Amino acid sequence: MATPDALDLTRELALALRLADAARPIAMSHFRRPLAIETKPDHSPVTIADRAIETEMRRLIQSQFPGHAILGEEFGTTRGSGYTWVLDPIDGTKSFISGLPQFGTLIALLQGDLPVLGIIDIPAAGERWLGQHGKPSLFNGAIAKTSACERIEDARIFTTSPDFFDAEGWRRYDALSRRAAFRRFGGDCYIYGLLASGHCDVIVEMGLKPYDYLAMVTVIEGAGGAISDWRGNPLGLNSDGRVVAAATESLWRQALDALA
Repeated sequence: MATPDALDLTRELALALRLADAARPIAMSHFRRPLAIETKPDHSPVTIADRAIETEMRRLIQSQFPGHAILGEEFGTTRGSGYTWVLDPIDGTKSFISGLPQFGTLIALLQGDLPVLGIIDIPAAGERWLGQHGKPSLFNGAIAKTSACERIEDARIFTTSPDFFDAEGWRRYDALSRRAAFRRFGGDCYIYGLLASGHCDVIVEMGLKPYDYLAMVTVIEGAGGAISDWRGNPLGLNSDGRVVAAATESLWRQALDALA
């Protein structure tokens, strides 16, 4: 198989964009409208919109790349080889059903365990971040760039919710975030796009699944930032769900030291 730097992902990129384009109108047709909400075994909510989007994305992938594997939040794993599409049809379902516009659709493509494409699409805002291994990240077609923040004390630090941390994880995050210039809560996948565009500086999260974080990898790295697990290891399908992302390598290393 070709090395990542030598990959021609023209067809895969076109499909990834098509997936995001297909998800938007489905999401918006249900947003801020009466919805039946079900509770999954892990106690997270799911709606018809989540399932309809993933169903359509799977159909499109299987029609063009029937040999590729698929991992989706709602319908699990479809086996394949070489490449894996990782899909979160609505990241931030609680935001979605609450009428908050920060929810998004996440699409990642992995070669083996390495993320080579990623999309963060925010339907309600009409905003999209695109990352591709070895290339600059884009925000609505223009180059995205992280901030130049180098110190925790100057940083804007985000996490989605304290509810996702265990007691020890919260203790570490709380100590780190209280050193920062300020901290904010909420935002789901949107905060990773904001980091890629220079509007926040550090994100620390816990309890994530592969479809929650793999789309972020190429977006953050292609914008000049760093992203890993709390030990500094690259994120992959089998990571432990603890994620730290930062605008600069120096800031990322300071965050890792504080979380150790």
